[in-house]
Amino acid sequence: MPPANLSTPTLRLHGLDHLRALAIIMVFMFHYNHGEFPVWMNVFSSFGWTGVDLFFVLSGYLIASQLFKHISKGYDFSIKDFYIRRFFRIVPLYALALLIYFLVPAFSQRYGPSPLWKYLTFTQNFGLHPGLYPSFTHAWSLAVEEQFYLVFPLIVAGLFYFKIFRKGIWLIAVLFVVTFLFRYIAWTQYYWPLENANIDNDFWVTKIYYTTHTRLDGLLVGITIATLFAYRQNFIIRVNKYANLLFFIGLTALIGCYYLCLDRSGFYASVYGFSAISLAYGLIVMAAILPACFLYKIKSRITSGIAILSYTMYLIHKGTTELCHKFFDKHDWDTDSMWMLAASLGVTICCALVLRYAVEKPFLKLRDKVLATRHSTAPAK
Repeated sequence: MPPANLSTPTLRLHGLDHLRALAIIMVFMFHYNHGEFPVWMNVFSSFGWTGVDLFFVLSGYLIASQLFKHISKGYDFSIKDFYIRRFFRIVPLYALALLIYFLVPAFSQRYGPSPLWKYLTFTQNFGLHPGLYPSFTHAWSLAVEEQFYLVFPLIVAGLFYFKIFRKGIWLIAVLFVVTFLFRYIAWTQYYWPLENANIDNDFWVTKIYYTTHTRLDGLLVGITIATLFAYRQNFIIRVNKYANLLFFIGLTALIGCYYLCLDRSGFYASVYGFSAISLAYGLIVMAAILPACFLYKIKSRITSGIAILSYTMYLIHKGTTELCHKFFDKHDWDTDSMWMLAASLGVTICCALVLRYAVEKPFLKLRDKVLATRHSTAPAK
């Protein structure tokens, strides 16, 4: 029997740990570009770019569920508390990563990162040309999420102020369609004419892949899942019976997306692919949260550990891989070997562990103290 309330589980969601670990490994494998993989691994790594889309769905669900958990119980939510939590969770590690990428040349790739002001304002995903600034380009997705963290609570507060919160699901649908239309316009009106004229350019990644308004699909799917768990309990209880079927439908859809996106910058992948991938991952994420799903029941210290380190690994993995490559090259070791891959992954995990205990955990403790002080000094209502 499912628990009485599926919208606010009290136990750690092991299913999401598995998916978060999968997402960071996919991203790592996609960005790893030293040597040939075995055939099966090459198929996995070539689709690794969708790990970011999985992260988007997870972020949309987790952030929305945090807000909806308080709202569904009739509590007021504090936007200031939300921003404090996000600041201490994201900024300290991000600032340190920026410092390393800008001050340690060996950590960067070729010409270095984009101008510093873009990183400080979380706008580096706009106008980003990887050919000119190849280092730390993967932070584009963090910029998308930070913009989401900034705007989403304000939208929720606005819907409450105008007493139309229950109609917010229509806003999600509208934004989903608008995101699709932005990609359609960008591809048909701009990218395709340049590509058809054989003009070499970064337009596809700059105007379609990196920009916030073309990549909202995953976040919107995650918000939808959180909405269902918070406000459609009867529906969730019925769906829980088919959790494993839901997972395999999502997995089958994801396999279909792999073939749809073989030409990643083609029309079908660019216009339909991101939406289809987000929906497929959405089904998998939703299944993983349901108690009847096998992912929910499996506990693994490995995946939970990688999940905890996923943010830090995401920040540093390109730099640590670059260091390993330079070290292997200096000692005339085979940079195309599987040992290079193992060393890169191992060094990334070890560095992430150091940063976890030296930076992340101390700042999370400081965050808890700041929030406790705020609540203890707040005037009684």
